[in-house]
Order: sequence, then structure tokens, then C-alpha cells
Amino acid sequence: MSQRMVLGCLLLLFAPQAFADVPNIVFIIADDLGWADVGFHGGNAPTPHLDKLAADNLELTQHYVAPVCSPTRAGLLTGRYWSRFGITTPTNERALPWDTVTLPKALKRRGYETCLTGKWHLGSKPQWGPNHYGFDHSYGSLAGGVTAWSHRYKKGPFSNTWHRNEKLLEEDRHVTDLLTREAVEWIEQRGDGPFFLYVPFTAVHLPINEPQNWLNKVPDSISSEIARQYAACVMHLDDSVGRIVDALGRKGVREKTLLVFTSDNGGSTATNNTQPYPPDDSPAGRLTSSNGDLRGNKGSVYEGGTRVPTIVSWPGKIPARKESTAVCIVDWMPTFWGLAGIEPTEDLYWDGVDLSPMLLNETPIAERSIYIAGPRWRRMSFRAGPWKLVTDGADAHELFHLETDPFERDNRAASEPQRLEKMLGRLATERERDNQAVVEASK
Repeated sequence: MSQRMVLGCLLLLFAPQAFADVPNIVFIIADDLGWADVGFHGGNAPTPHLDKLAADNLELTQHYVAPVCSPTRAGLLTGRYWSRFGITTPTNERALPWDTVTLPKALKRRGYETCLTGKWHLGSKPQWGPNHYGFDHSYGSLAGGVTAWSHRYKKGPFSNTWHRNEKLLEEDRHVTDLLTREAVEWIEQRGDGPFFLYVPFTAVHLPINEPQNWLNKVPDSISSEIARQYAACVMHLDDSVGRIVDALGRKGVREKTLLVFTSDNGGSTATNNTQPYPPDDSPAGRLTSSNGDLRGNKGSVYEGGTRVPTIVSWPGKIPARKESTAVCIVDWMPTFWGLAGIEPTEDLYWDGVDLSPMLLNETPIAERSIYIAGPRWRRMSFRAGPWKLVTDGADAHELFHLETDPFERDNRAASEPQRLEKMLGRLATERERDNQAVVEASK
């Protein structure tokens, strides 16, 4: 049975709950936000809205994503590791087979209205865009990060990328303000039915070029031009999250809404104005993102590249606390399906697990592994319990015990040969399923 047929069968298996029993879902992803860029992890830029969300709600302190953007987005929308689709790097080509059962496709059949406002980057032509994968409404960048004011992707065939529902358009205003305005207005226009709002911001991805009013708010202790730009971008993002939360309150649906905030990968220290974007008067210098003491950064399968700040909020439903269970971006699809009362009839090959018992009732989830394929499989990681393997798939292996060595400084591969072999064997089993969806689509 094809995935398209499976999706049709889902109509027969929705639990007979009233709309009042299912949550609205708002999923916000920052772009390249580092572990220590937020105030609640010691960041130097004030993030009062995120700090309050973290203090009053659930913080997932070991939430893993892919090391780069398109893979994380594929994992969120499918519940499967990105490498199952042969996606390990940012891509402008169509990433997902047409009949992929995506999160918004299924939620629509449960009665949800669905919207994406932000960065898609799973196929950068309008005919490959979000509206073809379950979103009723879409707005923002079909490609990746864009210039702040002219909203252009890198020079080339996908540079003109700003759109609303597949129609390319030109607009004024800063990119972060445009995306926030669209999200807030969409919330305000909703009726009584449930909705899924996906907000993948382009902040804090380069090229950064912030409005003067935000630069004026940066603490005086941050002195260099590029550092002030970066701090202003983080603060601007934080304010936008606050505006979305406020919109839910004004609409009277805050307590009916499950909100998740996370990042698509670890922080980047790339140079702001050297990549081939059209001129946008962006300042020079290396970005000042911080992953704290975590090893590595964007593009790396070490903790600094894949472990990101994550908050989950559902007032009155999810208790406030810090939760150290290791979870992954692929877990959100089965989690949201469960909360929406959807029961698939066939195996959708999920790699993720339903987190709702842990979120709602603090019930431990069964120990599971987390597999992360880095760009072009040059490095991979495999986590099982406190143990984490990092390997090139050939002869360069590292083994860390994260409970005692969270910063990955003590390679125990030589002292734990049996454990290393076991971890390599389990990784090999996972790798056998890579490109699985590519093969399925070709049949």
C-alpha cells in the first residue's frame, strides 16, 4: 500500500473527539541559533520572552536535530530521519516524494487549518513548495536564508524566492518583521477549529542586517559591529516569539495551544558577508554565535552542532520543569499525531516516538537510540542511553559517555572496544535504511 493510500485510510481512524479536545499547535524554529545564544543558557543578548517561556514551562535539555537546516525540516515534517530521503545537506531540489505522508497533510484530515510562515528549503521552486505538502497557506522563503531587506537567496536560479502561496512577490520591511506579521495575522483570522502554525524564522541565519531600533537596544557591553548585529538579531527574534505568544492570548486560545520553540541546528560562526548573496549592505565579520561549552557548531555531529535550546509550552497541561531525556526532531510528528487523535493503519517507517506521555504525565519513555547523519555522511553519530558514537564510517571512531563527559572531551573508543563494536553494529543497521524513501519513490 502506498503512503498516499495510507493517508486516505487515516480518515477512518480518527478518534471521535470534539475539536475542543485537540490542541492547536505552533512550532517555531530559529535558524542557526546556538545553545548559548539565549539568556536562559547564559547568552549575552537579552531574551526576556524566551527566558520566561523556559522558566514557566518545560525545557528539553537534550533535544537533538540535524547539523544543518533542510535535514532538520524533513525530519520534523515526516517523523523519519532525513537520511531516509537521501537528504543530509541544504537542498534547493525537491526533497520529499510527492506521496509522503507529512504532518500537515494528516492534520488537515483531522480538521486542522495549516500554515507555514518562514523558510521552507525542501524544494525551492513554487511547484515544489509547502502548498504541495499539506499547508493551506504559505509565505516567506521557498529557499534558504535570505537578505534581510530585499529577501533574496544566494545568486542563481533560486535567488527570487519570496512568495505567498506559490506567487513570487516583492515586499518592504525587515524579514523578521514580515514573518512575524504574517504569523500574527494568520492567528487572528482563525475560526473555532484547530490549527497548525509552523514558523521557521530565517533569524539568526546570515546575512544579518538589523534595523537601527534593535541595534540601539543592544547592551553597551557588546562592542564590535558584527557582535552588536548578531545580538540585535537574537533580541529581534525573541521579541517576535513574544508577539506570537501575545497573539494567541488575544485570540483566547493560549491555553488550547501547544507551542514548541527550537533551532534547526547549532550556532554558526561563518563570515556574514562572504557567501554569494546579492548586496544588502550587510556588515562584515564572523558571526558571534555561541554553543557554550558544547563541542562543535553548525555542520558538526558533535553536541554543539545538534543539541539546541528547546522549550515546550501548553498551559495547564504540561508541567514546568527541565527534562533531560534525549529526544529528537523526528519525535514531533508521532507526538502531534497522538495528541490529535490520529492512528495510522500502516507502518509509516517512523524513526520518532510519541513523547506525549513524558510531556503530559512525566512518564519515562523507553530507552531509544538517536541516529544523526551529518553532511554527505562524512560524519555520523549514534546515541544509545548515555553513550554516543561519532564516526566517519571507516576507521575514525570516537566514543563518549555524555553523562560524565557532556562536552565530548574524553574519547573512550580505545578503552571500551566491545562497546564500540556494539555501537558500530547498531549504527550499521540504521544506515541500511538510509535512502529508503528514495527507493520507495522510484518503484
